[in-house]
Amino acid sequence: MRVLAAMSGGVDSAVAAARAKDAGHDVTGVHLALSRNPRSYRTGARGCCSIEDSNDARRAADVIGIPFYVWDMSDEFHEEVVEDFIAEYTAGRTPNPCLRCNEKIKFAAVLDRALALGFDAVVTGHYARLATAPDGTVEMHRAADHAKDQSYVLGVLTADQIAHSLFPLGTDTKDEVRREAEQRGLQVAHKPDSHDICFVADGDTPGWLHDKLGTKPGVVVDEAGEVLREHDGAFAFTIGQRRGLRLGRPAADGRPRFVLDIEPVSGTVTVGPREHLAVDGLEGIRPLWCGTPPAGELACTVQLRAHGAEHRATVRLDGDRLHVDLHDPADGIAPGQAVVVYDGTRVVGSATISATKRVAAAVPPR
Repeated sequence: MRVLAAMSGGVDSAVAAARAKDAGHDVTGVHLALSRNPRSYRTGARGCCSIEDSNDARRAADVIGIPFYVWDMSDEFHEEVVEDFIAEYTAGRTPNPCLRCNEKIKFAAVLDRALALGFDAVVTGHYARLATAPDGTVEMHRAADHAKDQSYVLGVLTADQIAHSLFPLGTDTKDEVRREAEQRGLQVAHKPDSHDICFVADGDTPGWLHDKLGTKPGVVVDEAGEVLREHDGAFAFTIGQRRGLRLGRPAADGRPRFVLDIEPVSGTVTVGPREHLAVDGLEGIRPLWCGTPPAGELACTVQLRAHGAEHRATVRLDGDRLHVDLHDPADGIAPGQAVVVYDGTRVVGSATISATKRVAAAVPPR
């Protein structure tokens, strides 16, 4: 096959590209330039949009012996990921920009362009596995190493996108990949993993949002409505947050308080005890299916955070809305996050959480 290797400049994508070549594919490497000004995004090992990353990817392609190009996708990235991130926080939601980037950039814009140029598939360094079902469809499954599994952030892919994807690292551990990179002579063998949000230069998301959105005063209140302090913007808070609340005085019972609710219009942020965060149901919008959508109720598991635990659940699709009943309550789940549905290790699909239902015993009396 003629395949396009998306090379971020890290060790995983470099080894994935090398394995694709070893498998006999005709491989071309491409690095995505996602920033209009790379120096304004992260540098070094903290992100995936830096000049250093582009140079690392080019050197890896030279060692592997494949053609290499840089594609400028900064406009698409800014519109689909950065602007969406700002809009979601403005609306009081908590987005996951990595899912959005996979959905709109890496496996939409890139794959569309690759297919138009005559490539058969895109290969990436994500830790996930592909398997062919008895009916011939390609399924996506969790990686063998659950500690590195990235199927959650790939849950936005459609069946057609999965059929044109390759994930060569799905059966490996990170240590195995690093050892292989070293044996291949790749300089990125021991490069630290990227983390946090690539387009937030210093990792200070509230500060970055404040620079973009300015000051939008509001108040932090307890569940009785007592004002605890003023703030400069509700976008600096997220459901489940404990640190950085700066409430000044402890709760009457001395226990920590967490963000329970964010009302973006008035800017009111409500805090309370952790047990009032528990939810046993949620609703999702914009469902995306990695294969055939579920018919009727599906007994399954769901994952609600990129590195979160699985929760036993029953899901039901009603038109363009996904209803999820959690058998095990979850804490700190915020609208804007993604719910990814699994049938065993197989990724069924995903949806964006639009609303949550608190556990009855956790809802304080009014």
